Amino acid sequence: MKTETWTQAARYQLELGRLLPLGGSEDGTWITEQAAVRALRGAVTGIPDARVDSLRIGAAPLEPVSEPAVRPPVGALPPGPLRMEAAFTASLGRPLPQTAEQVRSTLLRAATEGLGLTVVTADLSVTDLEEGPETVVRPPIAKRAMRPQREATAGRSSPMTGTGPAPGPAGRLAGVAAAVPGVARLTAVLGGRPIKVRHEGDPPSRHIEVQIAVAPGHHPLEVARAVRAAVAEAAASDTPGPVTAAVLITETALRPAG
Repeated sequence: MKTETWTQAARYQLELGRLLPLGGSEDGTWITEQAAVRALRGAVTGIPDARVDSLRIGAAPLEPVSEPAVRPPVGALPPGPLRMEAAFTASLGRPLPQTAEQVRSTLLRAATEGLGLTVVTADLSVTDLEEGPETVVRPPIAKRAMRPQREATAGRSSPMTGTGPAPGPAGRLAGVAAAVPGVARLTAVLGGRPIKVRHEGDPPSRHIEVQIAVAPGHHPLEVARAVRAAVAEAAASDTPGPVTAAVLITETALRPAG
């Protein structure tokens, strides 16, 4: 039974995809690839002649990366340029180059301006052509934005137990983070708690890692910056000493283009 639980947890973490840096090296913020892909696919739904069938985001090859100012979540990509790879279905009722350019520009604008990802290139491929715009329908729930991501897992809690706020100082910091405007709720997709406090180094310091869902209508990077500042200030008021904070965004949304 324990093996099955850990297998489910590992599978779920794979579904989250890469942990992508948001903003610059000083921002201490990351977003799950799953959350970024969902938001970007939502932005493209306003284009009537196209349907994004798959989308991946990762580090741009041969591009320099930076050392993050704070400890990143386990397995997170370092701050640096990113590349998108998208496959889409297009309508024959419109010139393909126009559709491709609109899809590319929409994805790049939504990624950089809407989310805060440093995307420098978007590679597109056409997977299918439909006879008219009326046949290019929105993807059903079974479509996968990344492998092995399942759309049905949106908003699902981690399969691990103990995901509620921790008692004591960590619980108080969780309350501080949850009260920041733009935070829809705390999440716990990596590990068992939405907020972790690590004591490390000599002289001793504390590092706080917070997982959040961003409410619609709020810019994810701005919300993350506010969360980092709030929890660091609250932790410093509890016990003097150096404090750093990192944020992992697991859910967010963008307005559709069009």
